[in-house]
Amino acid sequence: MWKRLRRTFSRRGRGRSNTPHRPQPPRSGIHIPAPDGTKGKDVLTTRVVLLDGTDVSVDVRKKALGEELYNQVIRFHLDLIEEDYFGLQFMDANQVPHWLDKTKQIKKQVKIGPPYTFHFRVKFYSSEPNMLQEELTRYQFFLQLKRDILTGKLPCPFDVAVQLAAFSLQSELGDYDPEVHTPYFISEFRFVPDQTENFELEVIEAYKTCRGQTPAEAELNYLNIAKWREMYGVDMHSVKGKDGNDYSLGLTPTGVLVFEGSQKIGLFFWPKIKRLDFKSKRLLLTVVEDDDEGREQEHNFVFRLDSSKACKHLWKCAVEHHAFFRLKSNVKMKDRKQIVRLGSRFRPSVRTEFQITRNTGTRKSVAFERRPSKRYSRRPSFKKSNVAPANRPMTTDQPFSRYVPTSGPAAPPKHAKQSPPPTKPQAPARAPQRSSSRTQPPQPAYSRSSARHAYGIEV
Repeated sequence: MWKRLRRTFSRRGRGRSNTPHRPQPPRSGIHIPAPDGTKGKDVLTTRVVLLDGTDVSVDVRKKALGEELYNQVIRFHLDLIEEDYFGLQFMDANQVPHWLDKTKQIKKQVKIGPPYTFHFRVKFYSSEPNMLQEELTRYQFFLQLKRDILTGKLPCPFDVAVQLAAFSLQSELGDYDPEVHTPYFISEFRFVPDQTENFELEVIEAYKTCRGQTPAEAELNYLNIAKWREMYGVDMHSVKGKDGNDYSLGLTPTGVLVFEGSQKIGLFFWPKIKRLDFKSKRLLLTVVEDDDEGREQEHNFVFRLDSSKACKHLWKCAVEHHAFFRLKSNVKMKDRKQIVRLGSRFRPSVRTEFQITRNTGTRKSVAFERRPSKRYSRRPSFKKSNVAPANRPMTTDQPFSRYVPTSGPAAPPKHAKQSPPPTKPQAPARAPQRSSSRTQPPQPAYSRSSARHAYGIEV
């Protein structure tokens, strides 16, 4: 009796009977274990979505700083040398994006989890992509700009969007092949938010002119066109002015843009900004401008945000942009602890663009794999018009899903009306021929019609 009571009321028995089994968070195909071999309860499971759509599961220590996750993903998994251009982004409870701070614990920054979800993104857009030293870095910028255009963050006029889409196809598919890259096939890709048939036809015409370019050359041409767009690399934040109207502040390499709706109404260059501070929900901005007589005059601007956390987040982003693009080196944080301190202790924890372009060592070319972009359902209106010439030569390496011949041994049978049987005396001798033509099995080439149906092509 005593053994039974001890087994029922003991700590081990209560834990086994009352504590439900907690399912482990699902892991993706790529899993990166903790660097020191930590397992069990001391592990923090994170999920990182890369720019090419790859889902990576990363284990870190429970009290790990953000720098440990940065090293695991950016430095070791992606093998990026110019790592300071990038960051790991997460969402708060109000769906406001934040950047993971390297100097703070992961668990204290992200409140939604586990698993804690991050998105690998470009944090600082280089004003001159030719300054990027490695092809791998330019490829990540290329993926980020494709995403910005598709989501509408980087609007482009029709002709510019067509040219950029053509470079994107050249990078992924190679040279244009009229028998494979038909309008029906190109309709699988998505380049702009409101994509039309006319846009896809114009993309094919521009795609023909990109022949001979390697993926790296096509991506560099893509970056050199996208960098001239007005909204290139703009980090937008919603604010309110003194008049109560809604405005947007855009952080750029050159300064701070001010928008009223979609119209740009001002630009404050970084050298002209003498003060950038915040107090509670207010962001304070002091700008120096020259009057008509050449004398400097100070103008004070006050913007309000919804909460003090949002205001501090905007201030931190502005300080990071100013330090990255304007300073030669960041100010190091003091190690000593002060009993009384005024203001924020925040200091940018990345190298500046000046340091990256001059202190990054060269290495041999890095081999990496370009993953195919996401495909969508094909446009049905292009199905009937997508008929290749009938005299197209058939090859052994031809993809069967790309072409349905209309004549020849591989063409589908035509259900034509049979002529009436002849009434001549030699009809009995021809009867086996008529019977054989009716019972003749389908040709071997057409026996793969199920493959055509699997790829969505009607026969």
